Amino acid sequence: MYMRKLTQTVITGHDKAVVQTKAGKVRGAIVEGTYIFRGIKYADAERFHLPHDVEPWEGVKEALVYGYVSSQITTGLAHDEPYVPHYLWPENEHCQYLNIWTKSIDPEAKKQVMVWFHGGGWSGGSSVELYAYDGNSMAEFGDVVVVNLNHRLNVLGYLDLSNYGEEYKYSGVAGLADLVWALKWVKENIKNFGGDPDNVTIMGQSGGGGKVLAMLQTPAADGLFHKAVMQSGGARLSWDPNQRKNNQMVADYIVKNLHLTKETIKEIETVSWYDLSAAVLKTIYQLNQEGKPLPMWSPITDDDYYYGNPAHTGWRKESLHIPMIVGSNLGEMAHSAIFQLPQSKNDYTDEEAYEMIKEKYGDKADAIVAGFKKAYPDHRIIDALYTDISMRPALIEFCKDRAKNATAPIFEYMFSFESDWDGGVTAWHNAEEPFMFHNARYLESAFVPGESDKLEDAMTTAWLSLGAKGDPNNDLIPEWKPVEADKSNIMIFDRVIRSETDFDDELMAAYPPPGPRVFPNRPKNYSRTGVDLEI
Repeated sequence: MYMRKLTQTVITGHDKAVVQTKAGKVRGAIVEGTYIFRGIKYADAERFHLPHDVEPWEGVKEALVYGYVSSQITTGLAHDEPYVPHYLWPENEHCQYLNIWTKSIDPEAKKQVMVWFHGGGWSGGSSVELYAYDGNSMAEFGDVVVVNLNHRLNVLGYLDLSNYGEEYKYSGVAGLADLVWALKWVKENIKNFGGDPDNVTIMGQSGGGGKVLAMLQTPAADGLFHKAVMQSGGARLSWDPNQRKNNQMVADYIVKNLHLTKETIKEIETVSWYDLSAAVLKTIYQLNQEGKPLPMWSPITDDDYYYGNPAHTGWRKESLHIPMIVGSNLGEMAHSAIFQLPQSKNDYTDEEAYEMIKEKYGDKADAIVAGFKKAYPDHRIIDALYTDISMRPALIEFCKDRAKNATAPIFEYMFSFESDWDGGVTAWHNAEEPFMFHNARYLESAFVPGESDKLEDAMTTAWLSLGAKGDPNNDLIPEWKPVEADKSNIMIFDRVIRSETDFDDELMAAYPPPGPRVFPNRPKNYSRTGVDLEI
């Protein structure tokens, strides 16, 4: 399916791809002129404890194969594979590995460093999950150092066991601490991979966007990065004031389901992953049956390690000097709905599309259509059915609030490029990643001859320009003005790239507010993996 001929790469100079790290030497490969290092261990950690440095080694460790990705309660099988191609990899809770792409291993090269946090919320995903995450093309196109990484997820990263003893004080932020430790590793080691430790940009999409925001709100990350990019994640105000209380309730259920007590809690560090994950599934089943809040894995907000969403806890002044790019996609989850149509969305006439909009939105249809035509004059009105109205309004307010408080600029974008795939698909969740990673030419759903190449050049250059100078402006795009406290200046990445101000305010105002996120009723014997819940 994928256009990239991965089997035809040329590997040379294996013995020349040796780099000294703080803990010891690693050997990667030189692939068509790019040094690639896979599976470098950046930290070790005992279960439910903060990470620490790896033990030094003698000799040279091979860095040719990706390291483990985090154990996951359920490994999702994608329903959208043509749009978001996935790559699954062996899982293990000892997953603190990172990967590096660089054109030079000269310690004096001082190339900017782009660090990627993967999506999947705080519970799933990995650094190699999506084909779009491959850092080779970005490293080659921009002559930069690209890093991505794995960290602990779900119960392993965010279960608050602090009620069971002081040693578990930080168990609810263990996965977040992994991210900090990875940036610490970059600070200490990236120079020998040709990178500049004083010019690090962190980037992330969906859950990765939330992780970028979390780094801004984590004191331990201060000084470890210098620019930030949040893509389709982090801006929605999902913070729960009862988060810690609910998480501790979940912990009590899990401990009980493992037949442990406060006196025997230490055993939770050594029970098998099978038993631990089964206890989580049983807990989910019990909470669902009892009508109680289900686990929402995310770092625990406190006044110590992690300060929480700035909309509720305020921006930390120590992070207000960080320039940012923040944005989302026109359709986000659109492709899931488009799958339900009996034919391609673009096979419908505008008259038929209007009737569909009217059926869904009633007397708001005319205002929605008018607002959509004004915001997206080059798109068919049927896209108004798939326009994101959940993430977008929150993102507008997020950017204005940041602009009001920060000393550094924040640049907002909208990605609305329509793929030709399957007759045309509204820009979906993840659709921008091949373009900012300069990988659109390698994915069939992103590749549009004569169009996608220009857009990926422009977007990758903008992301790299932010990293280089704190400003994404470059010769391939119109002037990109930063957001103001009362004005949404925005760059729209489409077949025609354009700069606008408050361009979709009328459209967003026309839609009804999105309803609350409701968990579906699950069958009585709910178990997504078939694990026996009676442990």
